[in-house]
Amino acid sequence: MTLLYDNEHEYGFSFDAEKLAKAVICAVLEQEGCPYEAEVSLSLADEDEIRSVNREFRDTDQVTDVLSFPMQDFVKPAAYDFLEESMDAFHPESGELLLGDIMICVPRMRRQASEYGHGERREFAFLVAHSTLHLLGYDHMTDVERMFMEARQRQVLENLQITR
Repeated sequence: MTLLYDNEHEYGFSFDAEKLAKAVICAVLEQEGCPYEAEVSLSLADEDEIRSVNREFRDTDQVTDVLSFPMQDFVKPAAYDFLEESMDAFHPESGELLLGDIMICVPRMRRQASEYGHGERREFAFLVAHSTLHLLGYDHMTDVERMFMEARQRQVLENLQITR
């Protein structure tokens, strides 16, 4: 699994954010039965950056905690059977499945950790798990989807022993 990690603002953490992100992504991919090695890009952003990207790509002019940009159009979440029909699904050199991009707003993540009464490590891991599930086609537009996605997120964090 390749993680393209961008911390251009050099945010400091009390944990190894890159290592944790990779562990969470790998745990999601394993849980969701991904049969391929994968590539994911993770960028850490400030509020101005994420607001600008949110406005440009989602037509929503506000700060958000995380954005996910899937590169594959899953018909059903974590249903991989269509991927080999598309040559664009895999990196031409590494052969890894190109899943997409995640952008986390670190100041927002830190506030949420405090508001929810758990540490930054847990909030960061939650956002990575949440976004990776989005990259695999999960969504939370309906209550049923939301409950299912929340259960999948919770399971990943429990498996990694990352609790509140």
